[in-house]
Amino acid sequence: MEEVRTVGPWASRWLAQTSRLRAIDAQLDRDGDADVALWFERARLLETLGLREDAKRAYFDVLARDRSHCEAMMSLGQLLTATGDAKTARIFFAEAALRYPLNPAAQVRLGEAMLEDDEIATAAGCFEDALRLDPDLREAHRGLATSLERRGDHEAAERAWRKAFPDGSIEISPYRGAVEPVRVLLLSSACGGNIPIKHLLDDRVFEVATLIAESYPGATALPPHGVILNAIGEADRCERALSIIERALGAGDAEIVNHPAAVRATGRAANAQRLAAIPGVVTPSIVRITRRDLIAPDGAALLASLDFEWPVLLRSPGFHTGEHFALVEHAALVRAVAESLPGPDLLAISYIDTRRPDGSWCKYRVMFVDGRPYPLHLAISTHWKVHYFSAAMAERADYREEERAFLEDMAGTLGPSVMEALQRIAAVLELDYGGVDFALDPEGRAVVFEANATMVITPVDDDERWAYRRTALSRVADAVRIMLVERARA
Repeated sequence: MEEVRTVGPWASRWLAQTSRLRAIDAQLDRDGDADVALWFERARLLETLGLREDAKRAYFDVLARDRSHCEAMMSLGQLLTATGDAKTARIFFAEAALRYPLNPAAQVRLGEAMLEDDEIATAAGCFEDALRLDPDLREAHRGLATSLERRGDHEAAERAWRKAFPDGSIEISPYRGAVEPVRVLLLSSACGGNIPIKHLLDDRVFEVATLIAESYPGATALPPHGVILNAIGEADRCERALSIIERALGAGDAEIVNHPAAVRATGRAANAQRLAAIPGVVTPSIVRITRRDLIAPDGAALLASLDFEWPVLLRSPGFHTGEHFALVEHAALVRAVAESLPGPDLLAISYIDTRRPDGSWCKYRVMFVDGRPYPLHLAISTHWKVHYFSAAMAERADYREEERAFLEDMAGTLGPSVMEALQRIAAVLELDYGGVDFALDPEGRAVVFEANATMVITPVDDDERWAYRRTALSRVADAVRIMLVERARA
């Protein structure tokens, strides 16, 4: 088990918890068949002390002794979610909800997992089931409000928000550190489009107060905080949330990481226009068109009149990881593709062929933290839609070697002109936390696919094939934490 240090004004609490943990461990050493409640108390103590990996194992110890232990399933699911494994967490939430259909908390946890996967209608059903069991359950009202926001039913959402936060719209997460915390006010949107950054906010260092923008009534006092972290990162999806946050922040003098005004300017179409002016940068032409116009008989002619050539890319704004994004190979397919994509508007994007001589496509991702570029990954694929999770990196050792060279020597891999272009992109974006996805064309220019705040820093698993990636990922994660600590102290 990890060593626990106890210093500062939190020492008495830590000493009591660690003393109890030692007593439980001694008792379990004497009697491994002790009541499962004692095993569960041990798991909760480990989590409270911030020993997450030990806590995960301890929850599995509980479930090995009682496979139907509801609180262990839900606690383990929440811990897995907090450490970036939402897919496995959903399995435990689903099992808890199935075994305990009359437990409203189990329904809420499953609903939250479904919201993460954008299964809005099914998630809303879980929250409604929970409210039938407990009409005053705030978490269920909050989940339902989020579902309503994503459906666009703002009036019904407002009513749900008031029930979710009757005494204020701020939620403060437990702090598990042994010294005074760095206090972060985290701003998020109920509609998604948030930076997946919570896993970087170690609860042994940071005390996080979360404000959901759409829930803010305008009169709630903000809690004490050293730095504001605006996690609302998707400009095409979160216009309402960004406007609310700008009004909430007003003329305050707190340090703000990713000011809403900077995020608002990073929509795909707007970025394509302003980044195209940077020497050494190529961007596609992007035009927002109503879905109705593209489904109409003259939809293909409309694209031609806007100077698009085949193939054309169509995507629903506000989505990432290739979701609702398709290639239209010729005019006859415009209507069918447009009908398959959700939303009232679609983005028409000119296709830039960045295939390499060997027939592969690649996509570099570079993060910007406090103005400095950091290499994050290089994904190489045999398909035009390149994402790391679907690329051929696991199968191809030569692709991994190419990525390793990029991570260890970004400047040498990309060359001085691309490095200069990246610095200019960072300056134009004005984001404290963000990134850019791009490829290189035959002339060595950066072909930018997107540049915004919604870039994910995903931890790698224990597979030794990915050992070469860990240093680069840790470097970026550490840079984010250092920035927040320094801004808070300022």
